[in-house]
Amino acid sequence: MSAPPTSPSIVLLTVARRIEGELSAALAPLGLTVSRLGLLGHISGVPGASFSELARMSGISVQSVHTAVKALVAAGLVQDGTARAGAASTIELTSEGAAMLQEAMAAVSDVDDRLFGPDADPALRQVGDTVRIAFSAP
Repeated sequence: MSAPPTSPSIVLLTVARRIEGELSAALAPLGLTVSRLGLLGHISGVPGASFSELARMSGISVQSVHTAVKALVAAGLVQDGTARAGAASTIELTSEGAAMLQEAMAAVSDVDDRLFGPDADPALRQVGDTVRIAFSAP
């Protein structure tokens, strides 16, 4: 019996699960999840983004974004300048949020190095190199 063909979808899904597990473990001491890190990054990259825009960028529901932003506000990482219900939001990182994002990105860099760096499995190194090339600025 011959080996089944390699499915890029299955391989990438397997790698994605490993990455998510590693990132979750690295972010836990900071009190962050992968999805909250994503929200912090989107808020940082698109200041004043609406809840709907954040939901689209994050691939989650608007209700989930509201819940997550409330938690980030409570943690002092984000400020929501919404004047009243139904008004446009002005969601921004606080200085604490910017510092947390920087610390979280250092943790992400450590995970990247562990999974895709010079001492990583050669196949994963190749995946990392391919992703960097595919998404680098021209």
